[in-house]
Amino acid sequence: MDQTRRTLMMAAGAAALLPGATLASNAPVLDAVPPLPKLPTPGKPGDFNFLAGEWKIRHWRLPAGAKEWDHFEGEATCWTILGGVGSVEELRIPARNFSGMGLRLLDVEQQRWSDFWVNARSGALTPPGLQGSFEQGVGLFWAEEEVAGRKTISLGIWDSITPHGCRWRQVVSEDGGQSWAHNWVMEWRRAK
Repeated sequence: MDQTRRTLMMAAGAAALLPGATLASNAPVLDAVPPLPKLPTPGKPGDFNFLAGEWKIRHWRLPAGAKEWDHFEGEATCWTILGGVGSVEELRIPARNFSGMGLRLLDVEQQRWSDFWVNARSGALTPPGLQGSFEQGVGLFWAEEEVAGRKTISLGIWDSITPHGCRWRQVVSEDGGQSWAHNWVMEWRRAK
């Protein structure tokens, strides 16, 4: 069926906001975004223990201005360190010749997790971009920043956590959290 650019843009907006909506046949399932907590649940050692192990990952990325999701495969090895106060992720995307490292650390006194990133090409540790904790089994990690003169909230969501898999989603809002647009989804499944 032929779709106009306006129809595709409207579909993209709907996909970002409606549970179960997708942008294209190869797009991920996009659930509703949970509300940001007024008072976050305190983080505790071991919150990221579910991530330890070997993983296969399906990625869907929606580049800025794109109409269709970019889909690619990856893998990761994750470790729990420092008695559960830290979590290390080595992410590899062989088809893109890309690798990087996620480092999540719990500030025990503040009871808040911080998420750092290292791209293997630069080797530089980024400042903590996202901070947060887990609310009823869902990890909510956010940051507020100004992008091109607009206040933007970025939210990373860890959900669908089971012994065999989990999901990470990245969403952004330019209206104070009233509406959200998905731009990255990673479906993690344990490697056999």
